[in-house]
Amino acid sequence: MTQTAGQDKVRWGIMGTGWIASQFAKDLAHAGNAVKAAIGSRTAGSAEKFATEYGFERAYASYDELLRDPEVDIIYVATPHPVHKENVMACLEAGKAVLCEKPFTMNSRQLEPLVETARERKLFLMEGMWTRFLPPIVQARAWIAEGRIGEVRMVQADFGFRIGWEPEGRLLNPDLGGGALLDAGVYPISFASMIFGEQPQHVWSTAHIGETGVDEQFSILLSYSEGRSASLSGAIRLNLNNEAVIYGTEGRIRLPFFLAGKEAYLHVNGQDEPEKFVDNRNCLGYAFEAEEAGRCILQGRTESNTMKLDESLEIMKLMDTVRRQWGLRYRSE
Repeated sequence: MTQTAGQDKVRWGIMGTGWIASQFAKDLAHAGNAVKAAIGSRTAGSAEKFATEYGFERAYASYDELLRDPEVDIIYVATPHPVHKENVMACLEAGKAVLCEKPFTMNSRQLEPLVETARERKLFLMEGMWTRFLPPIVQARAWIAEGRIGEVRMVQADFGFRIGWEPEGRLLNPDLGGGALLDAGVYPISFASMIFGEQPQHVWSTAHIGETGVDEQFSILLSYSEGRSASLSGAIRLNLNNEAVIYGTEGRIRLPFFLAGKEAYLHVNGQDEPEKFVDNRNCLGYAFEAEEAGRCILQGRTESNTMKLDESLEIMKLMDTVRRQWGLRYRSE
């Protein structure tokens, strides 16, 4: 096992060379405790091109070669959704810590054995919900903890974008886990879970299932203890506001483009002007989750307190419930 607590840098490997892998690779340069160790792809050409472009020390023409590298501490799994389970399990069985791009898996049944294996082997494992580590969201949580908006009662959050009509494209392809829920919806759902710190007592939802058999848009209403609620939406064929608002008894917090934004606004009841927080980061934002993973590994921790495995599992169970309400099953299930 290469995962150790005694070094000052964490050696990263990336599994996959697609778009999200490239975004994460760019940001690793901004993570102070990260080393770009190796990239694994299904072809030598793809791996070598990626390594050259993003500055990785070694390139492998197979995932197995990446897993056998003794100088890789943690692997970022950036492969398509339907193969997350097998890829993450392979990493864990090879003794590697894992940061897995969201959604963690296709459903909760796939995620449960991964959590169990990571805990049995005492390996770090985390879902790549990168938005939780962004400074504006960290600031919003601080304002809430300070009582600036009183008791939080409601959350509204949405994320949606309009893609072109490409039935064979990943987002519209049921074989590849396409649809709004796993790609877009996981952000507002995870956001509500983070704010309330518990899972809902009741779930109501509706979705439009398009011609290809995937959910193109959806709306969810969640009720929590003490009458609190969340209204969440996601879409892949509609441009939504893409913001989150947290309503409290003494004010509200607004996060424009909450999943990747650089601003947060605190509106306190009775005050004319909001308090504004601006994040002047010089990276995309993935560096923050990479640094968190690195801190955990260097400190010998197997989970992040900000994105715990039990919460990821509960979020996946919630998405399973929502899909049952729609009558939607993925073909890989």
